[in-house]
Amino acid sequence: MGECTHRNLLFYHFSFLQKKRRAATARRQHLKSAMLQLAATEIEKEAAAKEVEKQNYLAEHCPPLSLPGSMQELQELCKKLHAKIESVDEERYDTEVKLQKTTKELEDLSQKLFDLRGKFKRPPLRRVRMSADAMLRALLGSKHKVCMDLRANLKQVKKEDTEKEKDLRDVGDWRKNIEEKSGMEGRKKMFEAGES
Repeated sequence: MGECTHRNLLFYHFSFLQKKRRAATARRQHLKSAMLQLAATEIEKEAAAKEVEKQNYLAEHCPPLSLPGSMQELQELCKKLHAKIESVDEERYDTEVKLQKTTKELEDLSQKLFDLRGKFKRPPLRRVRMSADAMLRALLGSKHKVCMDLRANLKQVKKEDTEKEKDLRDVGDWRKNIEEKSGMEGRKKMFEAGES
């Protein structure tokens, strides 16, 4: 009987937790939908405000076009339009130059800020397989004419050197040769061996 009540309690507790979770998810979904509705209305308001601003700007800067009847008036209108186009182009050029100048200053300031902090932004590097010849060709361009064969620069071992080392190894114990090298005769032999 104790097991049944324990199971019943667990079952009720589990069902209570599930109901609580369902209520939390329902509340979360309701909040999410409310936020989406608010965002959609804000976007619509911004779009309407931009449209009104655009209409006001066009009404201010672009008066309605009235085409005159005579040729002289048309020529004057064309001259006025060309003058307006030139002034607008000058303004556009000035704003572009200002923008480029400010972006350059901004980059310089951000670089100074990184320098002051001591943290340098490392550019992403790619691993490139390149031989020494290709690397020199890329760095020097047409000036590079030497073939970089790494094995050609290795030291060549002469057989005479190896034979001398072999003779020294064959000598063995130094006590055997001490009598040959002692005195004037031994020094003379060593001197002659060094010259040849």
